Amino acid sequence: MRTTASIGPGPSTGIEDSGPEGNERLTAVTGTILLVLFAAEGVTILGLNGLLYWHYFIGFLLAGPICVKIGSTGYRFLRYYTGNPAYVRKGPPMILLRVLGPVVMLTSCGVMATGIALGFGKSSRLAGLPMLLLHKGFFVLWAGAMTIHVLAYLWRLPRLVAADLPRTRAHRAASAVGGGGLRWALTFVGLAGGVVFAVLCAHLASSWQ
Repeated sequence: MRTTASIGPGPSTGIEDSGPEGNERLTAVTGTILLVLFAAEGVTILGLNGLLYWHYFIGFLLAGPICVKIGSTGYRFLRYYTGNPAYVRKGPPMILLRVLGPVVMLTSCGVMATGIALGFGKSSRLAGLPMLLLHKGFFVLWAGAMTIHVLAYLWRLPRLVAADLPRTRAHRAASAVGGGGLRWALTFVGLAGGVVFAVLCAHLASSWQ
C-alpha cells in the first residue's frame, strides 16, 4: 500500500507539495504589489484636495490585485480545511494571523465597497447610510489590522518573490515548483483588470470636487 500521502511531519517531496508553495508565492507577489499601491494611496490621502482623482484611480486599481489575493488565500483555506495532505502538512498560519485574516479581508472589502459607493452615489449618503463616515471607519479598522498583517509577513516577501523571478539566485536555489507561468498570468490579469476598472471609473472623483 502506498503511503506517500501521509499527513505526518516530514520533508516535503514531489509534485504533491508544489501546490502550497506555489500558492504562497502567488500570495507574496500579489501582496508586494498591494503594498506598493497602498503606499501610493496613502500619499494621495495627504492631499485629497489636489489628488482626489488619483485617490480614486489607485483605489479602483486596487480592486484587481485584492481579488487575486483573496482568491489565493481563500484557496489555501479551502484546501487546508478540506484535508488536502500537502496543505495540511504545510500547516496553518499562527492563531493570531488566522483570526486576523478574516478581519483584513472584510475591512478591505468594506473600504473598497464604500469607496465605490461614494463614487457612484455622488453623495456622502447612499440608501440612508452615512457612507463617507462608514468609509473612514472601515479605513481605520483596516489600517490597524493591516499593520499587524504586514509586520508578520513582510520579512518573507523578498525570498518568496525572488524565488519566482527567472534568472535570480533565489530562483535557481529554490526547489522546482511548477505553475510559475500561471501565477504570473493571474498576477497580470488582476493588475490589468484593476487598471481597466480605474480608467473607466476614476472620473467619478469629479462628483466630489
